[in-house]
Amino acid sequence: MLSLKRRTFKEAAFDQFNNLLMLAICFATLYPIWYVFVNSFNEGQDAMRGGIYWWPRMFSVDSYLAVFANDGIMLAMGVTVAKTLIGTVIHVLFTAMVAYAFSRRELIGRSVYMIIGTVTMFFSGGLIPYYLLIRDIGMLDSFWVYIIPAMFSFFDLIIFLSFFREIPDALEEAAKIDGANDFKIFYQIILPVSMPVIATIALFHGVYQWNDYFTGMIFINKSDLQPIQTYLYRVVAQSSSNQMVAATSGNVFKTVSSQSVKLATMVVTTMPIVIAYPFLQKYFVKGFMIGSIKG
Repeated sequence: MLSLKRRTFKEAAFDQFNNLLMLAICFATLYPIWYVFVNSFNEGQDAMRGGIYWWPRMFSVDSYLAVFANDGIMLAMGVTVAKTLIGTVIHVLFTAMVAYAFSRRELIGRSVYMIIGTVTMFFSGGLIPYYLLIRDIGMLDSFWVYIIPAMFSFFDLIIFLSFFREIPDALEEAAKIDGANDFKIFYQIILPVSMPVIATIALFHGVYQWNDYFTGMIFINKSDLQPIQTYLYRVVAQSSSNQMVAATSGNVFKTVSSQSVKLATMVVTTMPIVIAYPFLQKYFVKGFMIGSIKG
């Protein structure tokens, strides 16, 4: 009985330690986000004094008004929304179409294509050959540099392929008896029953498109084609962003500072994904579980 009590006490102490550890990890993860959020809602000149950790000392939304009054930020936001929506739709349709072809047993050379595709997941030519390729096909300073190179992902193909293999062959056989060709089977039968995996891949690629700053930084020089993430990167990377404040309607916001505008821009940039993720988290889990259970 004594040994049982000792073991129970140790298990309770271990569980309590795990709970405290998880709380510490959550705090270390979430507090930097809260710190940025709180300071972005504080009056900019006052925030430069420091000492704001939990709540705004002088509440103000002038930094956000400055952000939305800046034409450059709003244009970059529009580019980000456009490339996220267009890129996600094209990526999902194209990758699903290729994956459906890979799922066909009669595809000649399927094993060879799988080996080639798997190799490309781990090895690439590097940034310089990739830049030269983009330059030679004329996509520098083009909106389509966000769309065409990201049309296909072999990793996403594997997820699609795992789902397509679970679809009963009887569906396709019945459609072929009715005279449907492969394209009609794909668009009218396969896609409608594949909405869970489509939602998963759309979420994967949508988050990638929204957060991608590297493409705009390397391949885009025109300011009117930069996404919001690249715009934010260049603002934060600058030693001073006073010109960003000066660009807001003739510098009428006297209470903002370059730092407060940076923080407000960060919040505006990240908040859509932060808000959407809790509602769509189940699709992330489902995406990783697709094909993991057999039988």
